[in-house]
Amino acid sequence: MKQITERQKEVLSFISNFTEENSYPPTVREIGEHFGISLRAVQDHIAALQKKGYLTQCQKRSRSIKVISDMREREKSLFVGKVPLLGTVAAGKPLLSEENLDGYVNLTEPFIRPGKSYFALRVRGTSMINAGILEGDLAVIEQSSTAVDGQIIVAVIDDAITLKRYYKEATRVRLQPENPDFQAIYCQDVRIVGILSNIVRTY
Repeated sequence: MKQITERQKEVLSFISNFTEENSYPPTVREIGEHFGISLRAVQDHIAALQKKGYLTQCQKRSRSIKVISDMREREKSLFVGKVPLLGTVAAGKPLLSEENLDGYVNLTEPFIRPGKSYFALRVRGTSMINAGILEGDLAVIEQSSTAVDGQIIVAVIDDAITLKRYYKEATRVRLQPENPDFQAIYCQDVRIVGILSNIVRTY
């Protein structure tokens, strides 16, 4: 797409804003009045913007200017969340109590999203290597006490946390590793504390 001049950028921005506020585009006259320029000058700007692929216009209809590419620079406010980093789980303590935390990490979208609660933990061992989860990775976990079959969850078993794939069987729960060198964990009852949301890896 060809570069446009500063004035063409202003005209394009005005058309975009006007259309957004009024649900219809401005006329050539309204553009001219806004910038204090002649109709001919407006038409020249529109023709140039059309040629460069930013606008379309039907000559036979009023208010037919349509923005194809919006040049307005919109600052996206990126959501940043302070996520607790889980360390060793102390017996009898709430999962996210101070005794269990190794500090906090700041994460942004798409790793976390507004309106949800998360915690993070460092992956230890290689039991989930075939799921692409490596030792030292930061696992970002969405807090949840329930899961569906096949989801990778964090569960607390005997005051230890484990990251495994969850399966509900007839009379028990199977926590399945993603490495044939490791055995599945079977239990009657499991305390689910979260579902894997993302993996953050640093090199």
